[in-house]
Amino acid sequence: MSALPSPDPHPLLPEPFARWFSGKGWNPRAHQLELLSRTGLGASVLLIAPTGAGKTLAGFLPSLVDLHRRGKRKPGTRPPGVHTLYISPLKALATDIHRNLSTPVSEMGLAVELETRTGDTSQSKRQRQKLKPPDILLTTPEQLALLIAARDAADFFADLRYVIFDELHSLVISKRGHLLALGLARLRRLRPGLQTIGLSATVADPDELRAWLVPQAKGTRPLANLVTVEGGARPDITILKSSTRVPWQGHRAGYAMGEIYETIKAHKTTLLFVNTRSGAEFLFQELWRVNEDTLPIGLHHGSLDAQQRRRVEAAMARNELRAVVATSTLDLGIDWGDIDLVVHVGAPKGASRLAQRIGRANHRMDEPSKAILVPANRFEILECQAALDANYLGSQDTPPLREGALDVLAQHVLGMAVAGPFRSDELFEEVRGAEPYRTLDRETFDRVVEFVATGGYALKVYEQYAKIRLTEDGTWRLSHPSIAQQYRMNAGTIMEAEALNVRLIRKKTRSAIQRGGPVLGKIEEMFLETLSPGDTFLFAGRVLAFQGIHEMECLVTDTRSDEPKVPYYGGAKFPLTTFLAAQVREILADPRRWGALPTQVGDWLAIQKRKSIIPGPNDLLVETFPNGNRFFMVAYPFEGRLAHQTLGMLLTRRLERARAKPLGFMANDYALSVWGRGDLGSMIADGRLSLDALFDEDMLGDDLEAWMADSWMLKRTFRECAVISGLIHKRHPGREKTGRQVTVSADLIYDVLRSHEPDHILLRATWADAATGLLDVQRVSDLLARIRHHIVHRNLDEISPLAVPIMLEMGRERIEGEARDELLQETMEREMVERALS
Repeated sequence: MSALPSPDPHPLLPEPFARWFSGKGWNPRAHQLELLSRTGLGASVLLIAPTGAGKTLAGFLPSLVDLHRRGKRKPGTRPPGVHTLYISPLKALATDIHRNLSTPVSEMGLAVELETRTGDTSQSKRQRQKLKPPDILLTTPEQLALLIAARDAADFFADLRYVIFDELHSLVISKRGHLLALGLARLRRLRPGLQTIGLSATVADPDELRAWLVPQAKGTRPLANLVTVEGGARPDITILKSSTRVPWQGHRAGYAMGEIYETIKAHKTTLLFVNTRSGAEFLFQELWRVNEDTLPIGLHHGSLDAQQRRRVEAAMARNELRAVVATSTLDLGIDWGDIDLVVHVGAPKGASRLAQRIGRANHRMDEPSKAILVPANRFEILECQAALDANYLGSQDTPPLREGALDVLAQHVLGMAVAGPFRSDELFEEVRGAEPYRTLDRETFDRVVEFVATGGYALKVYEQYAKIRLTEDGTWRLSHPSIAQQYRMNAGTIMEAEALNVRLIRKKTRSAIQRGGPVLGKIEEMFLETLSPGDTFLFAGRVLAFQGIHEMECLVTDTRSDEPKVPYYGGAKFPLTTFLAAQVREILADPRRWGALPTQVGDWLAIQKRKSIIPGPNDLLVETFPNGNRFFMVAYPFEGRLAHQTLGMLLTRRLERARAKPLGFMANDYALSVWGRGDLGSMIADGRLSLDALFDEDMLGDDLEAWMADSWMLKRTFRECAVISGLIHKRHPGREKTGRQVTVSADLIYDVLRSHEPDHILLRATWADAATGLLDVQRVSDLLARIRHHIVHRNLDEISPLAVPIMLEMGRERIEGEARDELLQETMEREMVERALS
């Protein structure tokens, strides 16, 4: 057996590491050595690097080198606690890192123990880990919350040296990130010299992540060290130039199935991303329909059984699949199999999301990731082109970090009481060290503690809400030992989306709600939040009148109206980012850039320019025209479905007051259509309706509050805040509340607080969530400010080319009793398109 070649010595790398790199024929990358050097000086570090740059190995090198130098425990000494925590946003990612890291640890002969701890880990293994911790524990934010809430947390973390946060940009943008930041603040208190390492793809504002990694101090904003890896192979991204006609509307790209299948056949392993679980199911079924060669194709999304997902993952790792259809469950840095192509079906909705997903192909820094974008409709071609241009320029649109949520803080306060008695002054300073809570004021903190102690002023008479009590020595303690068990069963911030049965009833009377009637299907709760009693909408091929929500069922009645006020269509899961929306407006406004688009799209925009107008990048084009027996107003803000939906709700209220007789609206990512019986064009022309007044920013005042009071939005949002904060427990020892039971409890409490304590801390949290959730209030506000004095109106005799997609989307569902012949539907669509393009 020949001797291994002698490695070039490197002062930072111990001999086994240098020998391992040399044996692989590799040299350690400059950023890996720089991160090792900076951590060796005691710094916390953020590493930003492109896909395939060796981020994971770089992140673990300080831990592995330190553990190697520490050596084995001497007999008779205390067993060391956990040395390194690795926090992953996905259980699957933790499992994948364990598999990939075990190989170099074994090949170097390091005496390092690695284990995972996730929600799938057995209770017996968790208990064993507490008694004999591994050197490196790979876990999730929820498990960290449980670990720091244990009474022996100080002992368990007594030897903790490093915390590694993988895919940090993904961890910090949600309430999970808030809970994780509070957990990190507690770890710093237990281990003041703790060092953190953040691993991230390119982000829009690195300083936000750098501040997140280190303790914050009043009046200053310390930052972690930054190591940035430039370069990486330029990605090879193309937009499918289909030989067939690209549809005007829709989200599933059914027109391209044959071309997608031929692409799969031409590559070794293809990963196909879609934005929704229903879209994944559709794509998977359609691919099997055209799969004449019976290629092995898998499906992976969050609603599937865990065992089925594991089987698909294992098959990917063994290179047994030719294609996998996936949602965001495979977005992150999992390195399975030999994927050489990513196909993104539908628009990506964000430049950063696209970069993350295409990085799964050729997961190596020096090889270009190859991706094909398949737009589902004509507007999505513009969006795909904007995302492609952004990726070649290296532009990013990761969302800014939010202030820390108060319901998450309440959960953490209770967790710290579970860990042991605490003093308010000490916990306040600890919490303020977490980046999301660095501006938290003492009054708000004290109100959160009081909420955990009593439930708040309006609920303090109810004993079940008294979780902690202030004792004579000035510390807060649990009011009963059973609360600790309930906390452990309910910790976390992940809330599963609810779908409600749609039950048809004969009539809702003032005195009672009829309980009988058939169930027509299930509908997403997020859509129902936008409805007020009496609103009509399309579902199951009929027009229904919304009567209300009772015990987790949507109650509806048939209506004689053939004018659904709010048509229902399941849209894309992700909102269009502000950055990408602006880029779409730039492409649309510049005819010189139309040459990069398919001919059929360039011709469409040219006809729009001739028949109406192409809006400037900061303009709002508003078109009015008759169609059938109704009058339409179509606006083109290009600000995403969520903002448009909120805008549509508010506009219809204003139009009602102006006696414009609105009947309803329709919103997609690009446009907003309002229709009614009044001639909106003539009302604008003769001054009876002012567009400047209609789109004035003051609609976000009284109009918004009035709509919110009538909608189910706040109740649903309040329920989530109540569960996260610990006010309502979904899980109890030996049983679990149904969604219906949780809703009934939350609705009762909500009504009490609205009447008796409208400034309750949970109502504040609810409004904050609603404003950044389905409403997207800040984005609507920015839109209204942008278009002030930039509204361009065109009163047309008939539909414009730009309006065709949203007009066809409105007519996509047919009403019970009307003609269902597809040929008739196609004829109607063809006539509309011919009128618009003639």
